Amino acid sequence: MNRLHYAKDIKYFIISDIFGKTVAIDKLADDLDLDIDIDIIDPYAGKDMQFHSEEQAYRFFMSNVGLDCYCDIVKHRLDTTQMQLVLIAFSVGASSAWKISETFAPEKVKHLFCFYGSQVRHSLTIEPVVPIEYIMPCQENGFSVAELSSRLSEKQNVLVHETSYLHGFMNAFSRNYNSMGYTQYVNWLCEQIIA
Repeated sequence: MNRLHYAKDIKYFIISDIFGKTVAIDKLADDLDLDIDIDIIDPYAGKDMQFHSEEQAYRFFMSNVGLDCYCDIVKHRLDTTQMQLVLIAFSVGASSAWKISETFAPEKVKHLFCFYGSQVRHSLTIEPVVPIEYIMPCQENGFSVAELSSRLSEKQNVLVHETSYLHGFMNAFSRNYNSMGYTQYVNWLCEQIIA
């Protein structure tokens, strides 16, 4: 897929992982600030939950939100936004965006960047109608990354990027955070979304 040259009247959304809105995701938005309008969609209505671990965040998310509800939250936020959209989604946020990607209006959602959305493997019947770039971790527990990469690569509108980083490498709160990977992919995203 070619570089995106989007106008300044496009709305950019970061769709968070299970940690929700944190100082780390705010920093990511700041690091991506190329004089563009970036908002954050998260499962907790903008409240910083201040989780102490991924396990705590996971338990809370699964008990109080869940993937289907997060899909509804994301869909509602996108549906109530009148501008054209570019989405940058992480983990369960990427899985949520993927799961509703068949319903996107291509004239509205211009591009979706999905980082390590592991639940995508349960929704492989989805046929996205907008361009999606899926950033794959080097490995996952419980399933074959190579097999998922192969299946996604067969889909129209999907371009898979394989990395040498683990699930969570973009989130400073994740045990798999990797500062080199973060810097590499922030720079890559900035190149992709030149306004």
